[in-house]
Amino acid sequence: MKKMTMFILSLSAVLMPLSFPSAAAVALPLSTSSRWIVDGDGHRVKLACVNWVSHLEPVVAEGLSKRSMDDISHTILSMGFNCVRLTWPLFLATNDSLASLTVRQSFLRLGLEGSVAGIQANNPDIVDLPLIDAFRAVVSNLGDNNVMVILDNHISKPGWCCSSNDGNGFYGDTYFDPDSWLTGLNRMANLFNGVPNVVGMSLRNELRGSRQNTGDWYKYMQKGAEAVHSANPDVLVIVSGLNYDKDLSFLKSKPLSLSFSGKVVYEVHWYGFSDGSAWQNGNPNEVCGNVVNNMLRLSGYLLQQSPLFLSEYGLDQRGTNVNDNRYISCFMGTAAEFDLDWAYWTLVGSYYLREGVAGSDETYGILNKDWSGARNPSILQKISSLQLPFKGPGLSDKRPHLVIFHPLTGLCVLRTSWVGELKLGSCTESDGWKYTPPKTLTVLGTYFCLQVDDLGKPAKLGIICTDSNSKWDVVSDSKMHLSSKSSSGKTVCLDVDSSNTVVTNTCKCLNSDSNCDPASQWFKLVETTTTPRPAKLVNRLQLPGHGKAHSLSW
Repeated sequence: MKKMTMFILSLSAVLMPLSFPSAAAVALPLSTSSRWIVDGDGHRVKLACVNWVSHLEPVVAEGLSKRSMDDISHTILSMGFNCVRLTWPLFLATNDSLASLTVRQSFLRLGLEGSVAGIQANNPDIVDLPLIDAFRAVVSNLGDNNVMVILDNHISKPGWCCSSNDGNGFYGDTYFDPDSWLTGLNRMANLFNGVPNVVGMSLRNELRGSRQNTGDWYKYMQKGAEAVHSANPDVLVIVSGLNYDKDLSFLKSKPLSLSFSGKVVYEVHWYGFSDGSAWQNGNPNEVCGNVVNNMLRLSGYLLQQSPLFLSEYGLDQRGTNVNDNRYISCFMGTAAEFDLDWAYWTLVGSYYLREGVAGSDETYGILNKDWSGARNPSILQKISSLQLPFKGPGLSDKRPHLVIFHPLTGLCVLRTSWVGELKLGSCTESDGWKYTPPKTLTVLGTYFCLQVDDLGKPAKLGIICTDSNSKWDVVSDSKMHLSSKSSSGKTVCLDVDSSNTVVTNTCKCLNSDSNCDPASQWFKLVETTTTPRPAKLVNRLQLPGHGKAHSLSW
């Protein structure tokens, strides 16, 4: 192993007036410890990545005709991402005629003269480099900007991915020769051996199609993992499953047998469209419960023993896709609960050429069509809440406690005072909470518990925690409604109003209604070991409804 390299992931100048987390120093290379990815000091490193596409027909990282690669790398870091899942087509490593084409030649053969002019203006140093060297330049620039890289073999023949009959889906397909694939993995692993910011290699994206079978999966995934590790023992080896990276259930009965340990990470994909139109057509609570249970059955169970990297998720950022809008809150709650490593699809605002269309807009893109800024700052701010870890080795010596996470906003319940309203705010500023057997939610280190006042009114804190208005049940199939009873006996659920004040309202969508939206009432009790906001002592506090002041200490 090469000497540990201190890789500082700091937050550079922010592109827009939003708040994103900065990450701590990371001692590379990375390895695994039980379900965690850890650095050389044994401290957890949470992968909070964004996918940067480089596998389409030009075989050049998207966006370099719009901005300099250094600007793009700075933007990635400034948005709080600590790594890039950089896609590449197998032919880049196995077809010397393709790899030796210059960037200029690659675009001109596709009739993309305008893209050549844009790259000449924004990235003149690469326009006459061979494609493989231009790819290396992107990796190097990300490293210069303290961004980790995962190399993802996305497809064989350059082009848009994926369909079940595109010839790229499974071993033996038209463009997916297993021996050529092993050669390509070996070459890329060797090429980036000694490049410290290349921390992982994903063996293959979204296996699929009629040829899928577990026998060939075990045979070739074992060979691919061994090929990468033997050529570059520092990198994480990231292993995908079947059925578009959704199914790893077969590993329950037969684990993958490898000659090495401490480097294997499994990956999974989860989109709204992964379940068809279920989100739009079904009751959101029921769909969320069913989808999460299915994910845990197919892949999530691996978290009992191995890291699970959610290497693709995303949504239509225009806000008009009901399916995606309902899915994302369920995803956010699940990703927070299990503190998943992840990579958002995609950074890309537009493509040089996608499925025959030049300049094609990417509505899932973090960046807008001209790559000048965030497409939807509110979504970017929301997912930023998942960029820092909630727990893991070396994170803190604090005892586990809870935060009350609101998936719709990516915020947490905060105490404004001991007698004032509860508001949503940054989870890094949250009090610690504990959920006790009597089903009370108590502020850590105090006697104060969460209480219902009445229907439509703000929730409150109080110290009389034995009445029904202090008991909170986790209800609904989504397991994200917190329900209690008001003093008048009405059943209510925790909710949020338009000013982000925490209130209680009639519970939404607890029946099979498919036309309701419960997202404002979804809360997830997330375990964390991060340092909670200190609960300051309250002296001589006049409690509401009591005639005299009480001296409290703890």
